[in-house]
Parts: sequence; C-alpha cells; structure tokens
Amino acid sequence: MNYKNEKLEEFNNFIRFRKVAVIGLGVSNIPLLDYLYQKQAKVTVFDDRDINNIPTEITNKVLNYGFEYSFGENALEKLQNFIVIFRSPSCLPTRPELEKEAKNGAIVTTEIELFMKMCPAKIIGVTGSDGKTTTTSLIHAILQDAGYNTFLGGNIGTPLFTKLPEIVPEDVVVLELSSFQLMGMDISPEIAVITNITPNHLNIHKDYEEYINAKKTIFQHQNEKGILVLNYDNEITKNCSKEANGKVIFFSSNNKLDNGYIVDEGMIKVCQDKIRKHILNTDEVILKGKHNYENICAAIAATQTLVDIDNAVNTIKAFHPVAHRIEFVREIDGVSWYNDSSSSSPTRTIAGIQAFDKEKIVLIAGGYDKNLDYTAIAKPILDKVTTLVLMGQTAGKIFEAVKAEMEVQNKKIPIYTANDLDQAISLAKKYAKNGEVVLFSPASASFDMFKNAVERGELFKEKVNKL
Repeated sequence: MNYKNEKLEEFNNFIRFRKVAVIGLGVSNIPLLDYLYQKQAKVTVFDDRDINNIPTEITNKVLNYGFEYSFGENALEKLQNFIVIFRSPSCLPTRPELEKEAKNGAIVTTEIELFMKMCPAKIIGVTGSDGKTTTTSLIHAILQDAGYNTFLGGNIGTPLFTKLPEIVPEDVVVLELSSFQLMGMDISPEIAVITNITPNHLNIHKDYEEYINAKKTIFQHQNEKGILVLNYDNEITKNCSKEANGKVIFFSSNNKLDNGYIVDEGMIKVCQDKIRKHILNTDEVILKGKHNYENICAAIAATQTLVDIDNAVNTIKAFHPVAHRIEFVREIDGVSWYNDSSSSSPTRTIAGIQAFDKEKIVLIAGGYDKNLDYTAIAKPILDKVTTLVLMGQTAGKIFEAVKAEMEVQNKKIPIYTANDLDQAISLAKKYAKNGEVVLFSPASASFDMFKNAVERGELFKEKVNKL
C-alpha cells in the first residue's frame, strides 16, 4: 500500500493561488521555487542583493516562472499581505518586516521547519557550535550501513522539502541544524544532539543569549518520548538537561560518567549504572583528535535505539573525515598539509591544533570577523605552533591575543602576515620543517575573501596540490 502524506497534500491545496514570499535565493530556497511554481502559488521573491549580483540562472528561473520580485538593499519594504513567508536561515525572524507580517497573520517559516512539520519519518537533529557536521555525517553513515533508507539534509546534504513525496514513515531523516535554522521553530526532532555551545555568529545574532536560546529550540518542543544527547563537559549543554522533556544521554571526554558514553584512556566506553564497558579504541578510528572522539560518542548515543552498537562501531572504524575538517591533503618534503577550512571559530581551531598529539604545527589562520574573542586560542598556539601565518580581517585580533600570551609566558614564536592565500601558503612552505604539519585552520569565517568555507578549502587544496 502506497503511503499518502496527508499533511503535504493539505499544504499543497492551501498554497494554490495564494500569495507566498520566498526571502533569499540561497541553496535551500532554489528547489522551493520549482515546487511552488508547480503548485500554482502566487510567488514573490526577495533578495537583498542587486539583480546583477544574483547568478543569471537563478534570475532566469524567476523570470521564466513569471514570479514577482524585489531585489536590493530595501527589498523587504514590499513584504506585505502574504499568507506564507519562507525566510532564508540568515534572515532572522526578528526582522521588523517579518514580525509585522506575522502579526498580520502570515505564516513565517523556513524550508526546513515546514519539512520537519510534514515529515512522516523519524528525525534526528544535530546542532552545536563545533562538530555538528562530522556528528551528523557519522549518524547518517551508521544508519545507512544498518540498512535504513535515510535522508541527509538541513545545513548539509540537499534541501529536503521537495523530497517529502518520497519519504515514508519507515525512513530516517538526519538533519544538521544551525542556530539560524532553529531560531523561531516550534517543532523539535524526536532525537536531538547538541555537541557543544560556545560563542559564534555574534555578528548576526543580537547577543550570545539569543544564540544559545536558538540552539535550545532543538529539544524544547520534544515530548516525554524524546531523546536528548548532550555534552557533559560543556556547562551550557550540561544545564540543558534541566529543561529536557524526555530522556537525556550524556557524553564526556573529561568525566567518568555513571551513565552515558565517555572517552577514557584511549578508549570509548558505554556507561550504565557505574559499569563501564569498552566499545572501541581511539587508535582504531581514522578520525583524529579528542573532539572527534566526542563526536563518535554523540553519534553512538543518537543511534543506540536504532542500531546495534557493534554495527555502529564497524561503521565508525571505516569513517573518513568530512571534507574541510582536518582533511589530509598531501605530504611535501616530509611536511603533512591539512585542510581545516570549516574551522570558522577559535574553539574549532583549538580542537584542530589539539588533534595533533606529537607533531609540531605551522598554522595558517585568520579570515572574516564574526565579533568573536580570540583570547583562548593564544595558549594552544604557543603550546603547539612553531610558526604562525595570519591573513584576513581577524589577523590583528589573533596577533594581539598571541602577543599578550607570549608576554605572559616569556616565549616567542615567529608570526607572519600574508595578503592572500597564495602568500600564506608560500610562507608556510618556506618555514615548515620535516616532520611538521601545516594546518590551514582559519578560526574565522570566510566571507572577507571567499564565498564560503567550502570554496576556501577547495582553493587551499588546489594550491597545495600544485606546489
């Protein structure tokens, strides 16, 4: 018997001939244009970019479909009298224009929120300041290897709203969810994971509290059957357990928990009523670093009700690092080059530095400024880095933090400033010694010089492979 998604059919009938706004012509909203056209919605497209700065294939689609549009800096001035508004994740629901429309009765949502409301399958959602992509990918791989029909989406994978007609209750959906996607949601996945919470995206969020509250949305609408996987070592996520509606599972690399999953003396263990059982050795996995062992714990915890732990372990042992996350590029004259472009905050780069137990590091860092504090990165740099190469908007911030720490420790390392990625790579190659690692881990976003962290990482790999 074929499954019939009655919620989706009801929505399709509801939007027919009604005014629908799509804000932002980014990755998640492009397939939505095709879908809304097919369902005969009266669509108006909004984007704060000038029409000349939007890819031609996208503007052609808008014109061919006969959609109305409003482009440019004041695009949202024309946001009036819509029934449904799909906002891009970066257009926060606190925008005055959105709040005004919501008061007038508009449904303000996102592609991913509406997907979650209409999805018939079990959803596992992962968020966090660091580690969410690796954890999400691990969970997806574990489920796939166990034989589940799975869908990967959210902040990674493909936009899933248009996939709803294919999804049935027996499937499992795995979503990576950013604070921008979670903010304003009134639904949570059945299984939720928060890897950690540290300051991030403070150039967009009003303050740190708004960012934290957005992250908490991933579990706040769970019922008593929900499962919440939390990092015990992070004070904010640990305290989230007090607000949980369902079952809480902790993981830790610093504490010997009575219940949960731990990293302990080179082993990952499951703990139940103070009995700790060995699962696998950390030297059996390809992933490097304590932060990745924590990600493994989170992935096992999230899948424990769905997959036998031995099967999960087999997947984990064979799992390779996600692109742009401590990704080995090549070895040149005894120097190993690693691409860690996705490290867009100080905490991520600290984890990247600490992933190398024995090797000394030539670090390339710096990029777009998200108004983050770089004080904490200085000590790990002085502990492990032999040469520091800085670039981008945050070069000065990182330099000042390291300089202050050098004065405290009465220790010096050479620091060089590069005008661009080419010069940074040249400097790193010049000063890296046999047996050392060159780690490209910016500790900053990419938007000062690159379209995104993926483009930044791909360019780094391309240039290193040409050396």
